[in-house]
Amino acid sequence: MTDVSDPSSNRSRLLLGNARRGFVGIIRGIDVVEGRSSLSSSELESQLIEMGFVEGARVEILHEGAIGRDPIAVRVSGITIALRRREAQAVVVVPVTAEAVAVI
Repeated sequence: MTDVSDPSSNRSRLLLGNARRGFVGIIRGIDVVEGRSSLSSSELESQLIEMGFVEGARVEILHEGAIGRDPIAVRVSGITIALRRREAQAVVVVPVTAEAVAVI
């Protein structure tokens, strides 16, 4: 599991699975909770990392499914990926301000 225990980031910390379409943020880590996915914790963590969900990567939610807002289309490091919200719950992010988006 990736360390997400930095107390300075906890104030604005949120899970990607809770974010809405249009959200832009930076990945702060992976925090897999057993039972949120049909995959085991280690499998889900490995798959997310292989897809590019790594600390410091820019992430944006491009689209939400019509039924239950699931799945979501996410752009991470320039690649578009479809992801179930329950699996996106393992990705810890911090929002990016409008000023910072212009720089990224």
